[in-house]
This record gives sequence, structure tokens and C-alpha cells, in this order.
Amino acid sequence: MAYINFININKYFGENQVLNNINLEIEQGQLVTLLGPSGCGKSTLLRCLAGLESITDGKIFMDGVDITTADPKERNIGMVFQQYSLFPNMNVTENIAFGLKMKHMSKTEIAKKVAEAIEMVDLTGKEKAYPSKLSGGQQQRVALARAIVTKPKVLLLDEPLSAIDAKLRKSLQTSIRKIQKELGITSIFVTHDQDEAMVMSDVIHLFHDGRLEQSDTPINIYTNPRTKFAAEFIGHYNVITAEQFQKIIPGAQNTSENIAIRPEAMEMSLIPFRERDNFHQFEGKIVSHLSHGNVLRYHVEVNGIILEADVLFRSYYLYDNGQKVYITVENRNCLMVS
Repeated sequence: MAYINFININKYFGENQVLNNINLEIEQGQLVTLLGPSGCGKSTLLRCLAGLESITDGKIFMDGVDITTADPKERNIGMVFQQYSLFPNMNVTENIAFGLKMKHMSKTEIAKKVAEAIEMVDLTGKEKAYPSKLSGGQQQRVALARAIVTKPKVLLLDEPLSAIDAKLRKSLQTSIRKIQKELGITSIFVTHDQDEAMVMSDVIHLFHDGRLEQSDTPINIYTNPRTKFAAEFIGHYNVITAEQFQKIIPGAQNTSENIAIRPEAMEMSLIPFRERDNFHQFEGKIVSHLSHGNVLRYHVEVNGIILEADVLFRSYYLYDNGQKVYITVENRNCLMVS
């Protein structure tokens, strides 16, 4: 049995079903991400595991024990929220020590554990600082230290970085992942950011409208989405119907399913490509383009259908609106999704 098991979980708020027959397993020591848009049920499932929400139907097991109706204090779970939830009248040391004091540990043991936690989250020198004197990133580090200092069985992180600026967010992603690996603590991370999920996770569980859409490693869920929603949410695929695929590539293999093509899987040129086995080639016209950091995303019209194609932002890859281009894509990069 996996370390954490969600079995046939249903959750209603009144007549609104927010979790629909969720079956999900999490192995010990993994960092898994519950990914999906707002309102898809990911945070609700996290709160059900923590005991902050009851479930309507189903069972939750942790380390072989049925915790479905257990009191939150009995579950030995640490939690980090989007809001830092620090005590404003306590300094860094006192905030981190709070949970240990509730366990009635000795002052010597508390001091030792707090010092270790402060060093682990890189807050040495800030021991006496109050939350009002800390940056958002530093406050989140305090919240993380407070959650891990009690050595919980499971660490839950509910969109903890969404209120932090992009540069610091990347730094904290690295820190959290490093700490999780060092401690070997089973961790569940909730986010709506696919890039964050790709960086952080051993396994991604993708949610959509209260259902579990797909569970897989970051690489597999990116390269092999199983559904139209997964393809559109992970990796920003072009998703077209079978009929549209035939218009773009006449004579292509008939299928009743949608076709998903990653923008970066399409190569563009001003001159035709040489013919290659297992590659499709077609003509298009540049409609518009947008800059995404080091990538240029072109919108290309092909027989009345708009496709997105990504190229690295280099001077010799720049095309003008209205310009005719040739596009080639390997057959294996044209994925069928339901």
C-alpha cells in the first residue's frame, strides 16, 4: 500500500460537488503536486487530508492507518499556507518554537531544533526579527521552518509562493525542494502554475472540475498528455480536431480524436524543408507574434486554421507579419488526445 491513499473521495458543499470520486496514491518521500486551475478541487483535497475539511464519501489512509475521521492534531501533518500566518507579536525564534512548546519539549531541545531549522531555511541572523521587519520571502521561510521543525509525517504546501515576486519565487522553489529531499519528508504541493509544478515535482496530479485528469511524472505529463484539457493546460499545446488536422495535412492518418502539437515541435523556414520520413510539411502565413522571454511565439494561419509555433528569440529567426513560411513537424509529435 502507498504511504497516502485517497479512496473514492467525494466532497460536496451543499449541492456543489467539488471532489468527484478521487482515487490517488502517494509514495513515501515523494514531493507530489496537485495542479490545476482555481476551483478544481486541489486545495479542498489538501484540506481533507489535513482534517480541516470533512469528506462526504470515501476513505483516507496514511501510513496504513485510516485517518478519515481523525482529529487534525492526531495526524502529525505540517502545513504551509499562501498567507504566512505568523504571530506578529513573536520573533522568528518564537514563531518557529511555538509548535515545539505545545509538545512540552525542554528548553534545551527546543533551542537545538529551532537553530537547526533556522539554518536549514537560511535565516541565520534573523532570529530576533519580528514578521513586520521581514520580507515576504523571509516570512514564508519562517512559516516553512515552523512546519518542518516538529518533524511531521507529511508536509502540505497550499500555494505558498503565489504572493511572492517571480525571481524570489524561483529561489524558494529550489530551497523547498532541497529541504524536502534532505529531510525525506513526504510532501504535497498545491499550485495552479504548470512551470512551478514541472520544477518541483516527482509526480504531478492534474485536476479539472473536481476530477483527477491525469497522474504522471513531469516529463510524461508534458510529452504525453492523455486528454484535451491536459494538453491545453500543460505545455500550451495546439489542440485541433481531426477535421482540422486533415485540412492542415491532407492525406494524414484518419482519426476521430483531437490532435495536440507542441508549439516548439514545429520548425519554420522561408524555404521548403527536404523531405524526411515520418515528417509532415505544410505552408502557412505569419499572422502575428509575441515575445515570451527568450522565445518568440508566432501565430501562423494554415488553410484558415491558426497554429502557434515557438522559436528561440534570435535575429535570423525573425519573420514578418504576412510572410509565407514552411513548417515541418515530426509525426510522433502529433499526439492523439481524447
